[in-house]
Amino acid sequence: MIIAPKTRGFICTTAHPEGCAANVQSQIDYVNSQPPLANAPKKVLVIGSSTGYGLASRIVPAFGGGASTVGVFFEKPGTDRKTGSAGWYNSVAFEKAAHEAGLYAKSFNGDAFSNEIKDQVIATIKEDLGQIDCIVYSLASPRRTDPIDGETYKSVLKPIGESYSQKNLNTDTGEVNSVTIEPAEGDDVANTVKVMGGEDWELWLAALKDAGVLADGFQTVAYSYIGPELTFPIYTNGTIGKAKEHLEASAARMNSEFGEGTAYVSVNKALVTQASSAIPVVPLYISLLYKVMKEKGNHEGCIEQIERLFSDHLAGAGTPALDEKGRIRIDDWEMGEDVQAAVAEAWEKVTTENLSELSDFSGYKSEFLRLFGFGLEEVDYEKDTNPERPLPSEL
Repeated sequence: MIIAPKTRGFICTTAHPEGCAANVQSQIDYVNSQPPLANAPKKVLVIGSSTGYGLASRIVPAFGGGASTVGVFFEKPGTDRKTGSAGWYNSVAFEKAAHEAGLYAKSFNGDAFSNEIKDQVIATIKEDLGQIDCIVYSLASPRRTDPIDGETYKSVLKPIGESYSQKNLNTDTGEVNSVTIEPAEGDDVANTVKVMGGEDWELWLAALKDAGVLADGFQTVAYSYIGPELTFPIYTNGTIGKAKEHLEASAARMNSEFGEGTAYVSVNKALVTQASSAIPVVPLYISLLYKVMKEKGNHEGCIEQIERLFSDHLAGAGTPALDEKGRIRIDDWEMGEDVQAAVAEAWEKVTTENLSELSDFSGYKSEFLRLFGFGLEEVDYEKDTNPERPLPSEL
């Protein structure tokens, strides 16, 4: 079939297999262009490995350090009539490239919150790898079924205490408008913490420990975001911020149990991802941020961010550099005073009429389409393509 993008708000309902493969290959090419990781982990588990930061976290140790990788995700395979999800095609492409490079790569498609997937992953680690020395936790899900109580919890993106009004960007029309988000109520905060906090991260580590598959000196990292003050009400001081506080508390508990320097939270840069596109206000901020950072020459995408995380912190010659709260900060270039001052000035001025002048909305849209395999020059989108693509490890 001929596959074209079909977008609706922050969702693209189609994905292109060749385009996703080209996008994955471009990230592999970037990693191959960098110096090899000095102290790379050799057996890596990435929980949430199919898109964005999670995908980059599988590519970097594999192609930067020759690591064997196990990936866990929840994605939709293609059929003869319908395309699969971008994350499915990304994972197929990664596995294929890894196998061609002589690297071990195996993937699990299912609910990472469930005991069943944990058991399957652990059984494979025991059989194929023995132990693992690095666990990356990069799940982004709107809901979670707790394997203990069987309840399904849903997260919300809401301020706490009072409503929040701010400029917003309609990414369909390019209109700068405003949005008002009503405050959390009832169990909103607790449910969001349940989904997006560190509870499942801790459950994974407990299961891996009980199975005896954690190597001596292993490290684990989970991802977070802080952002500028203008997004604090909806993010850092909102429901999702409470979940991120729980994530940091989980890291502290694991460091207490396994030894200091075991568990880290990495605060990453704002980027166009499937998760960030769903957050009100953030697409406009990212569009302004991209223009400023590209002009300053310090813009990074997911792969550059994660390559820097490993080369400078997790797999470098020394120990990770931490902020006053014990977090790794690879959002440091984004949060530089000069960058934030320029973004804040543009934020005050931006309107629908001057959006293209003050922002990189065109870059935002291009990056969004690339997430789903569209807009890559090397791909012939007029050519028939087969949407059915099995994982190489399942053949």
